[in-house]
Amino acid sequence: MSPPLSANPDKSALNVVPSNSADIILPRVAGRVPLARQTVIAIGSSTGGTEALRVLLSALPADMPPILITQHMPEMFTKSFAARLDSLCKLTVKEAVDSERLQPGTVYIAPGHSHLMVKPTPTIGLCTALSSGPPVNRHRPSVDVLFRSAANLVGRNCIGVILTGMGRDGAQGLLELKEAGAYNIAQDEQSCVVFGMPKEAIALGAAHEVLPLAAIAGRLAQLAVQRASTA
Repeated sequence: MSPPLSANPDKSALNVVPSNSADIILPRVAGRVPLARQTVIAIGSSTGGTEALRVLLSALPADMPPILITQHMPEMFTKSFAARLDSLCKLTVKEAVDSERLQPGTVYIAPGHSHLMVKPTPTIGLCTALSSGPPVNRHRPSVDVLFRSAANLVGRNCIGVILTGMGRDGAQGLLELKEAGAYNIAQDEQSCVVFGMPKEAIALGAAHEVLPLAAIAGRLAQLAVQRASTA
């Protein structure tokens, strides 16, 4: 005979991580003039993103602006993922650490245990920042957190990219980037493994262009050259 149901069942199995917004990590600061003229590329991805990032980054030249990436990935894999990309790319690819100056030709991958952000310093300009704060959109690292920090500090000097992924993380942040003056690209449905995050961003009107994965690297290189010529 089955045991009687408890009047006070253990609810731990029912606990769900709350879907916090980026507000829980940092406030939105709209209308701020960028603190530096340095171009920064911010990329967000999830399901299917490891292969998409390999395709994208391996097609980029070495003389790109600094690139910050949040890929939803457990922390035990991000360091080896960065090392693998570094072996395949002309760019230097590394797992991000806190308070490192943003350097051209370098890609910073968010570690699986922390949100990746941009922060200013009084002496070296823009640098990386890590936060072990609560998950945002049930993710840490969260794309929305990266995009918001870039919107707050980099603004019109940022290029935002949202790639394949399930859910909506990054959609609101990409819209905030657009409202701050950034130029944004979303991956198209046909080349996505999961057309979730880009779809949500496109629905919000956050993307200036919707491109197949194979075309994004060339467009980023073109935009970087245009911005360097007007700096």
